[in-house]
Amino acid sequence: MTTTLHNLDERAVAYERMADALSFLGDTWRDWPDLSQCAHAMGLSPHHFQREFTRWAGISPKQFQAALAHAEAGDLLRQGASVLDASLETGLSGPSRLHDLFIAHEGLSPGQAKTGGKGADLIIGKAPTPFGTGVFMASPRGLCGLGFADDGAAAKSGFEHPGYHEDRVFADLAGRYPEASLRRDDAEAMTWSQRIFQSHEPVPVALYGTPFRRQIWRALLDIPAGETRTYGEVAAAAGQPKAARAAGTAIGANTIAWLIPCHRALASDKRLHNYHWGVARKRAMLTFERAHAA
Repeated sequence: MTTTLHNLDERAVAYERMADALSFLGDTWRDWPDLSQCAHAMGLSPHHFQREFTRWAGISPKQFQAALAHAEAGDLLRQGASVLDASLETGLSGPSRLHDLFIAHEGLSPGQAKTGGKGADLIIGKAPTPFGTGVFMASPRGLCGLGFADDGAAAKSGFEHPGYHEDRVFADLAGRYPEASLRRDDAEAMTWSQRIFQSHEPVPVALYGTPFRRQIWRALLDIPAGETRTYGEVAAAAGQPKAARAAGTAIGANTIAWLIPCHRALASDKRLHNYHWGVARKRAMLTFERAHAA
């Protein structure tokens, strides 16, 4: 338990610097900067950077660069490029899927949802995650909310948002069910964080939404880790090809970040914008997944 807590704490603290590192590597991997160059860009010694990056990402910076190159090669081949002269050895380990989950029955009855969660007993708390501080909300049936708090990442994202202050993230999730009975429980939040980010156990997800929104959320789950889809493609996968705009609204209404992977959805121009928990965090999530999925 102590080792697990220590690991998640360290990864949460390292998140902001690692988001910068992922951005740097994502922009420069074609030039194959060496460890010293990468470390210098982050203001760290090579040894410190190697240790911190490997602890956070689960792979070394060099493996990460190779994974990006491998993924790019796959994209080129799928687009009709010739077979590359040399194969890339990534040295990756671990499952390509970072976690598994199952959807429980709706965590709230339709009546409770219409009355803002009246009569529902929910817990809410914070815990460290690889992407900064996570705020978790759960019902007896499963997780019904996950958001992220990280002021530093918000400031760097360039995305105008009311903010990622911890109290605002709590208010954001609690505001989804204003009439529910909420109890603060950081220990329970830590249990959820360990299941999701440390042991990768199957996670029960309890949520309520209209049939259309549930269709869209399920379509998000079908996007492979490390890949993206436009809102229009998500809508088509959900059987609603003319509902791209409504799909975007449904994606924005997702209450469970990371597990219901709305970070894999892009607007039609395919730029990284409009992510509720910050563009820097979205990029970190996608780059992390792509490297592990390669």
